[in-house]
Amino acid sequence: MARCYRVFLGKGATYADQALKEGWVGTGWLEGIDLEDRFKENWKEFNAEFVPIVMKTNQIETKVAAGLACGMTWTLGRGLSIGDTVVSSDRNSVFHVGKITSPYKYEKDAPLPHRRMVEWSGKTFTRDDVSEELKKSLSSGNTVSSLDSYAEEIETMVSGAPGNVIVNDVTVENPLSFVLERHLEDFLVSNWAHTDLGKMFDIFEEDGQIVGRQFPTDTGEIDILAQSKDGKELVVIELKRGRVSDVVVGQILRYMGFIQELDESKKVRGIIIGTEDDARFKRALSMVSNIEFYKYEVAFSLVKS
Repeated sequence: MARCYRVFLGKGATYADQALKEGWVGTGWLEGIDLEDRFKENWKEFNAEFVPIVMKTNQIETKVAAGLACGMTWTLGRGLSIGDTVVSSDRNSVFHVGKITSPYKYEKDAPLPHRRMVEWSGKTFTRDDVSEELKKSLSSGNTVSSLDSYAEEIETMVSGAPGNVIVNDVTVENPLSFVLERHLEDFLVSNWAHTDLGKMFDIFEEDGQIVGRQFPTDTGEIDILAQSKDGKELVVIELKRGRVSDVVVGQILRYMGFIQELDESKKVRGIIIGTEDDARFKRALSMVSNIEFYKYEVAFSLVKS
């Protein structure tokens, strides 16, 4: 089954013009090493070998950031398959859609040397054309990120008229819940410094760019990955719009296990944010000492002036 990924073409889309003209996507980590015969079947084995090298050669201080860099390199070189869809933006924030057409190839002394050839379709779209959820994923700071959940939406844009998106009609019974569903994460990230969490933690960054939003794992994407102000603790934050069920406890534990594997030297804790909980959720949470629940509240009023 074909998958869909977003790939940055250099910081600030520096190499977008070249990549779009020549037909490729690529990454620049481990740029001096030909990885032709060195991709492991399992990304964890690849990370075990190359995380120390990335930390040294790219001067990355944390194992989590180095693990993310290696994981994205593995995904582009080994994880993507011929026929998969890729989405990349140019320097004008216009997104181009194409298909992977070749196996991994190494272009020595070239920018972003770890490459896959791409047939660009000529179809484009902007953030204004897509759903709020896809817009959020497109804003992730990671070099390579999965867009599998939005493959149908993207395919609709590719097969239909340029710039047009078909969106199912939605009956909004609770307008406030509808807004929260679409904007909770954006609001939290934008106002992070003014929250209690922002006083204790920073959203995970690399080179001044947030990469802790929609942080990729092998079982899904973490809504927000943060770290304590002293850098000794990593925090997995899962946002739930509305009532929280006990299922989310297992979900966040999987994410926490993934982060712990990336950096065993740091403590990992979890935070679940929602509007309501229930007895089953409370009972499940009572058996886990390193996960907390935060309830958010929204006040809305009209004042005649």
